[in-house]
Formats: sequence, structure tokens, C-alpha cells
Amino acid sequence: MSFTVHKILASIQDEDERWAAIEDAPFNSRTGKRQWTPDAAKRLVGQRVDRPVTVEEKIQAVTDLTRDEEVASRVTVDLLSRPAAAAQITPDDRVRVVRELTRDDDVAKKVTTDLLKRPTVARETMRDDTARFLVNRAQFDNSAQAHETIRERTPAVRKIEHTIEYLDLVGSCHQFVATLGRLVPRMRGQEFSEDERETVRRGISKVRAAADWLEAAVDNGEFTLDE
Repeated sequence: MSFTVHKILASIQDEDERWAAIEDAPFNSRTGKRQWTPDAAKRLVGQRVDRPVTVEEKIQAVTDLTRDEEVASRVTVDLLSRPAAAAQITPDDRVRVVRELTRDDDVAKKVTTDLLKRPTVARETMRDDTARFLVNRAQFDNSAQAHETIRERTPAVRKIEHTIEYLDLVGSCHQFVATLGRLVPRMRGQEFSEDERETVRRGISKVRAAADWLEAAVDNGEFTLDE
């Protein structure tokens, strides 16, 4: 037994246990003999070995070597670029890795754009109610932003919009009156239940409130229902 091995095994406090360990030398697969080596002694007392053999020992060695953030980042990039290594990562771990790597908004935007260009991914993503709602909301916001930019750059657009909105309002009033003019005469001779009459009364109340709202907007500039 070398002095190094003896020094390592000396860390075993119980003397009987230490001598029992010394007499029971482990098998060395490299030499084919039962003998003590520094790594075998370190393995027995739970120290980090110099030449890792088992998966756990190799993982511990890699962990110790990658405590430096710069080293860890370079090793991570190298490992994730190996298809065989990436294939061993569980789906949950992959999701966690992607989340960590896409915390930056610019990175997340680029990754999301690339993923949604894949038809299968886009189709499955749109089956999620929340994702579909957020995508639709983003489209609406982008459209509104583009529309507002055009209005700022081209003042004539606002005048055109005013004309269109004015015609829509007048047209809506005419359409409502015309619809009633067509339907009310047909009510002659018809009998309505109390529930039907109550439903129509509620509709009339809503129409009357909407008409008052429109009149207040035109006369006083009160454009919300709360106002």
C-alpha cells in the first residue's frame, strides 16, 4: 500500500473498520489483481477520484469543472449541439432548458418565430386556448398600432375615417327604422306570451339606452357608457 492510500484511509476514524478496509483490497480491473489505488481509497471514504469511472463520478467531475460560469456556458453549448446527448434529455428537462435560454425577450421572439414557421408546431400551439387568445390579441394590437401610425403620417386618413363612421352611424339608424317598419306591421293578429313580451321590452330598453348614448356622444362628446 502506498503512502498516499494509507493517508487517505487514515481518515476512517474507527480503527477496526480502517484495518478491515485495508485488508479487503478492491479488485483492480485494469491489472486483474486485488490492490489498493489512490482512487479506490478515495472512493471508499467518499472523496472525489482523480480518474472517474462510474456515471456518478463522471457527473461529479464535470460539475466541479464547470463551476465557473463561462466554462459552464461553453460546455452547455457544446453538449446541446450533440444530437445524441440532446436526445437523452427528458421532455420536462428540455422544456426547462428552453425556458431558461429564452428569458431574454429578443431570444424568445426569434425562437418563437422560428417554431411557428413549422406547420405541425403552429397547428398544435393554436389548439391551446390561452396561446390562441394571446396570438389573436397580438395581431389586433399590431393592427391597431399600424393603423395609428398611418393616421399620424397621413392626416387625410382621419378625414376619410370620419366620413365612413358618419355614414355607418346614419346607415345604422336607417337600417334599424327600416327593419322595424318591415316587422311591426306583421305583428298584427299575432299573440305573444308574457315571456316573449318581456324579452321584447328588455330589447327595447337596450335600444333606447343605445340611442341615448349615441345622442350624448354627438351632442356632448360622452363616448363611453359609464359617462
